Amino acid sequence: MLIKGQEVRGTDVDEETRCAHYHSEIDRIAIKFYCCQTYYPCYECHLETGCGRPEVWPKKKFDEQAILCGACGHELTIREYLECRSECPHCSADFNPGCSLHRNLYFET
Repeated sequence: MLIKGQEVRGTDVDEETRCAHYHSEIDRIAIKFYCCQTYYPCYECHLETGCGRPEVWPKKKFDEQAILCGACGHELTIREYLECRSECPHCSADFNPGCSLHRNLYFET
């Protein structure tokens, strides 16, 4: 699926990056996976259709853009995303605060 000029891969991805696994109103981000540099809505989509060698973003790379807001298409750095309090700093769309439960699957902790 092409979202605001960025390709987002996954299972049943909609126009705001929701997928078959996470599809509530506030599930509207995609994460660029460090291992394949490709956006996916969630770790489950990456497991199903990704590169097969998941790697987390190292802390020294947290200033790279790797989060896509599904509402406006703004790309956030990892640092911006981790500090944004579950709201896009560009358009104020709400993000799912529950995503922090999976932080270790995407980012070095």
